[in-house]
Amino acid sequence: MKRLLSILLLTILAAALIATPAFAKSPVKLGFVYIMSGPFATYGQFARMGAEMAIEEINQAGGILGRPVEAYFEDSTGKPDVALRAIRKLVFQEKVDCLIGLDSSGVAKSVVPALVQMKTPLIITHAATPDVTGEVCNRYTFRISLNLAQNVGTAARIAAETGAKKWTAVGPDYAFGHQSWEYFKKSLKDVKPEAEFFPDNEVAFPPFKTTDFSSYITRIIGQKPDGVLISLWGGNLIDFVRQGREMGFFNGDFEVLLTLGAATEVLTALRDTMPEGIWVGSRYWFEANDSAVNKAFVKAYRDRYSAYPSYNAHGAYGAVQTYKAAAVKADSVDKEAIVAALEGLSVELPVGTITIRPEDHQAVTPACWGKTAADPDYDIRILKPMKVYEGAEITPPVSETGCKM
Repeated sequence: MKRLLSILLLTILAAALIATPAFAKSPVKLGFVYIMSGPFATYGQFARMGAEMAIEEINQAGGILGRPVEAYFEDSTGKPDVALRAIRKLVFQEKVDCLIGLDSSGVAKSVVPALVQMKTPLIITHAATPDVTGEVCNRYTFRISLNLAQNVGTAARIAAETGAKKWTAVGPDYAFGHQSWEYFKKSLKDVKPEAEFFPDNEVAFPPFKTTDFSSYITRIIGQKPDGVLISLWGGNLIDFVRQGREMGFFNGDFEVLLTLGAATEVLTALRDTMPEGIWVGSRYWFEANDSAVNKAFVKAYRDRYSAYPSYNAHGAYGAVQTYKAAAVKADSVDKEAIVAALEGLSVELPVGTITIRPEDHQAVTPACWGKTAADPDYDIRILKPMKVYEGAEITPPVSETGCKM
C-alpha cells in the first residue's frame, strides 16, 4: 500500500510539472497601481483582469527569459499622495522591476517626476494628460495608450465633419477636463478655421465628485450650441448620460461627442439607456482590429470573464506584453536595460502595432471612434459606423509636446 501511494504521489507531481513550467530562476516582479476602490473602481478591476490574463499566458509559455512573472497590485484611490505611497511601497518594499498603471491625469502628472529618483520604469496605460510625455517627461516614464492630444485631435476631425459650428464642453474640473477643451479648440481650428467656441467661463467643468449634473445639463441646453464635447469618464459619465437622457439632452438639438463614451465599463453600466447615434471614442475597441492577435485576445477574455475587454483591461494586458517584448529585446530585466529597450520599441498588441517614440516615450497607436448603435447580437451598444485612425496621422509631432528628455 505504501508503495502504491508513493507511485500515485510521484505521478501527480509529474503531471503538475508537465502542466506548469518549472521555474528555477527568481521571479520578475510587476507592480500595478490603479483606482481599485470608489466610484471609478471598475477601471482598476478591469485592468487587474487584463494584467492577470497576460501574466498567466506568459507564465504558461515559460515566463520572461525563463523567469516566472509575479503581480503586485496597489490602490491609488485616484489621489496623488496615495498613489505615490503605493509606488514607493512597490519599488522599495516589494522590489518590483517595473511599474504599470495610473488612471487619473492629475495623479500621473504629480507622481511621474518622482520616478527619476526611484530609477524604475513606469508604463502608463490610461492617464491621458500630454504632460507626462511632454513638459514633465523623463527617462523612466512611458505610455502605450492614446494620450489626450491624440484622442481629442481625432474628435476634432469628426466634429469638423458634423457641420456643427459653435461648440461648448463638459469636462471634469482638473487637468484632463481643461486640457481636453483646450486641445479640442486648437485641433478643430486647425481643420475648420470657421469653428466658434463658447467662452471658457461659460463651459461646464463639474467637480470630480459631482453626482447631480442637472444644473450643468440645463445650462448647456439653454446655451443652444451646435455641438458639445464631453470628456467626463467613468461614474461621472454614467451619471451624466442617465440624467441627460431624462432631461432631453440627447434629443438631437446639437451634436454630442463623448471622448471616452466607448469604454465598455460605461456601455455595460448603461446598456440600452445609452442613446443611439452619439459619437463616442475609446483607447481600445474590441472590434476595431481584425488581426489574429486581437481576435485571440477577445476570445480568451470572453472565455475567461464572459465580457468584452475594456480599454483598461487591454491597457494592462498590453503593458505586460510590452514589458516582455522589451525584456526579450534587451535579453535582460535590468531596469536601465528595459528603459533602453522600450525606447523605439515596436510591438503588436490587440489594438494594433504600436511604436514608442524614443524622443518623448509616447506610443504612436491607432484610435477608434464610432456612433452608438443597438444590435441584437450584443448586450451593450456597439459602434456602427466605426472609424479607425492610424497612429501616425493623429499623433502630434515631438516638436509640439514640450518634452526635453
